[in-house]
Amino acid sequence: MSKKVTLTIDGKTIAADSNQTILEAALENGIYIPHLCSHENLHPTGSCRLCVVGQQGVEGVVTSCITKVQDGMVIDTHDEKAEKIRKLSCDLMFKTHPSECTGCPKYGKCQLQSISQYVGDTGRKLKANAVSIKANHDNPIILHEMYRCILCGRCVRACNEMRGVGAIRFKEVDGRMQVVIDGASLKDANCRFCTACVEVCPTGSIREHQELADKLEGKTREEGFVPCRNACPAHVDVPRYIRYIREGNYAAAAATVREKVPFPHALGYICVHNCEQECKRTELNEPISIRNLKRYAAQQDNGAFKERGFKKSATGKKLAVVGAGPAGMTVAYYAAKLGHSVTVFEARQLAGGQMRYGIPNYRLPREALDAEINEIFAQEGIEVKYQMEITDAPDLLKQGFDAVFVAIGTHAGVKLPIPGNDLQGVLVNTSFLREFEEGTASVGENVVILGGGNVAIDCAGAALRLGAKSVSMACLEAYDKMTATKEERAWAEEEGIRIYNSKTFHEILDNGSGHCAGVRIQSIQDFYFDENRKAHMELTEGTQETLAADTVIFAVGQRPTISMDPKEFGLDLTHGNYIATKDAAGATSVEGIWAAGDVVTGTQSVIQAIAAARKSVSAIDCYLGGDGNIEEQLTDPQQKDAYIGVIEKFGDMQRIQPRVVPVPQRVQNYHTCGPMDQGFDETMAKEEAKRCLQCDLRCEIAPQRFWSDYVPGGEEE
Repeated sequence: MSKKVTLTIDGKTIAADSNQTILEAALENGIYIPHLCSHENLHPTGSCRLCVVGQQGVEGVVTSCITKVQDGMVIDTHDEKAEKIRKLSCDLMFKTHPSECTGCPKYGKCQLQSISQYVGDTGRKLKANAVSIKANHDNPIILHEMYRCILCGRCVRACNEMRGVGAIRFKEVDGRMQVVIDGASLKDANCRFCTACVEVCPTGSIREHQELADKLEGKTREEGFVPCRNACPAHVDVPRYIRYIREGNYAAAAATVREKVPFPHALGYICVHNCEQECKRTELNEPISIRNLKRYAAQQDNGAFKERGFKKSATGKKLAVVGAGPAGMTVAYYAAKLGHSVTVFEARQLAGGQMRYGIPNYRLPREALDAEINEIFAQEGIEVKYQMEITDAPDLLKQGFDAVFVAIGTHAGVKLPIPGNDLQGVLVNTSFLREFEEGTASVGENVVILGGGNVAIDCAGAALRLGAKSVSMACLEAYDKMTATKEERAWAEEEGIRIYNSKTFHEILDNGSGHCAGVRIQSIQDFYFDENRKAHMELTEGTQETLAADTVIFAVGQRPTISMDPKEFGLDLTHGNYIATKDAAGATSVEGIWAAGDVVTGTQSVIQAIAAARKSVSAIDCYLGGDGNIEEQLTDPQQKDAYIGVIEKFGDMQRIQPRVVPVPQRVQNYHTCGPMDQGFDETMAKEEAKRCLQCDLRCEIAPQRFWSDYVPGGEEE
């Protein structure tokens, strides 16, 4: 059992825990003792000899990182013998270390450099004896330049005692001790690529590849080390819920997602997964299938999160929410939990916005969507008024509402100004997908979609399911530049949808009776937008062709449905009829009215709309007299086990592919076969969760600190 002891260090009397070492007690009290092999998260070894000090009554010196404090100790960190040993240790390290500090990638961030500045010139000139080890840049994520190594042992101890992996070790090579990979490569050594070794290395010996290191610049440790969480617009704690899935705690995984978004199940089907694009696992092979893991967790949700969510007392304040899409429902959900009375005005017969009317049901099953909508609207204090179109936002304030939030989306399709765009058979994406949802859509035998995004893919897939014999897509972008996800493109091509890339659309042809007969396209050699977002393109001569079409669907964008005259809707507009906002929270030109989602930003994603709505509802709550805090912890604090252990062939584990309904069945029987993407079963989910690098564990490692961090007012020369 520990107790408090009193000791004196450099004439300063301090109190310390009896379990602490001299080094720990000194640093905790702002007294710096040089140290390199010692690290807060590693067992001390005392090997570097930089931390030696003098102790009254003890002959010689004591190693402060392995010596426990005792009551009455008198310590002198500047003892003459200790200083000599410290300087000699520094000399011996620099004897084998490269001398070019300014050319080192760790210049200014190197602990050895910092310590040498503290110790000062030793006056001793030892003959350099550089270590001749070739740099190893062949491994993914982590590179090794071990000629910079000072054999402090931190990396080996981190990999072994902290992580339980053992991918690197000490080995005598040509009479010299070196840190080596325990195999032909890090993958061969079953490295988990957690970068603990990178975090503890005091020099530039082990570090990330430069392109990865560059991504850390200007970010906090949490932002840089956990790119999936940072890339998510709502900052869902991805590593935490993946860890819960690996442990089989699916309810906690679902609750973790719900801490940031009220639609975990729907997002599990249709999220654009920005997180996967930034996943560091991509450096090994393919990213973690984060969206499918989210969906599996949501499917196992037992509702336990409800017991932990906040619910504040009624405030007497009234909020009007215009639009029951993802942004509007998010604001309604949190505003009601904050105690405000919420009235939602929805122009259509059902809620959901583009999740219902812009995403086909074979991609997002309506039972999943409706269950989450019902969960939101079951909140006490929410009233929904359907088929109520609001044409004057400020008028709601006159009706007695204390605040208004506008999120009416972008439900008006856009036609390009090309000849033939007014022919019969020429449709726009929004109307077509809405009619597909309502069961009233129809197409001809040959359908051409103009556009290359996910909405264009949805239009193409819907047309195929309505009986079209031939469906083609034509878009300006090259194949690898399409905004449609790789997954969506692959599924579309699997269904027989043909994609014409790098094409411009000259004209929609008339069959002579006022109906479309085809689209004339031409290849683009170069395409770019100028500073005014005006498109410029260079065409390839002799590449004109005609795609036969008795139905043409424009999927090149969409806009809000409100008038371009700001006097009609009552708010300042921008870029035509998008609502202008003054800050990130969505404050508009009228006090008391906020807006967010596609009506502000243009058509983006559901997760972006949710993230923007969270900022808005926080600001609205502050305006109504609250503190704006909507953060929740819907699970017990997670116990992260840093000792992740060995997984054989971890670096080569392949991404688990979801179960997908075969093409004939999912096209011909889409009404009855359920969602085409069937996701994961439990075995698949657990196996995929094992692939996670657990990047967030690096945040648990104490950051590297320099002598100026410990000494008040200290500066490194």
